[in-house]
Amino acid sequence: MTHFLKIVSDRRSIRKYSNKPVEMEKIRKCLESARLAPSACNSQPYKFIVINDPEIKNRVSKAAFSGAYSICGFAQSAPVLIAVVSQKQKMTAWLGNQIQNINFRYIDMGIAIEHFVLQATELGLGTCWIGWFNQKEVANILGIPDNCRVEIMLSLGYPQENPPVRTKKTFEQIASFNHY
Repeated sequence: MTHFLKIVSDRRSIRKYSNKPVEMEKIRKCLESARLAPSACNSQPYKFIVINDPEIKNRVSKAAFSGAYSICGFAQSAPVLIAVVSQKQKMTAWLGNQIQNINFRYIDMGIAIEHFVLQATELGLGTCWIGWFNQKEVANILGIPDNCRVEIMLSLGYPQENPPVRTKKTFEQIASFNHY
């Protein structure tokens, strides 16, 4: 197995974290991996906001993961949260959205986030994509401008669990050559 395939196969959604702080150097490596991700027309229509100040993280966690969103309360135990914010695209990418009827901003964000989480895995860190949170409250606390939106949150830290490998579809179920 190649080094890259090992990283991909080792990556799991982590929901239990140790309280060991995540080193700034490792956070920066994850962010650099996201920065290098390709995007439509190189628009990079996102910003990653690192929430590692304990007081701010506590405020964001309580607002993001309470009430109807409490199912994602596990993220409160992570020493770091990342808010991924969508931003305005370049005009050429926006035109492509209209012509193709695809919002490339979400694809671009997905690529960048996956670069981030795979880098985290290589560095011995755990992550979990979180789409179920109180977006308005998080945006308010972080001072997100009205023309931007917090689309995804990531929990980040040293894993305190090793979830089992999940069953995946077979190669034949997800791929074919030259026809459907």
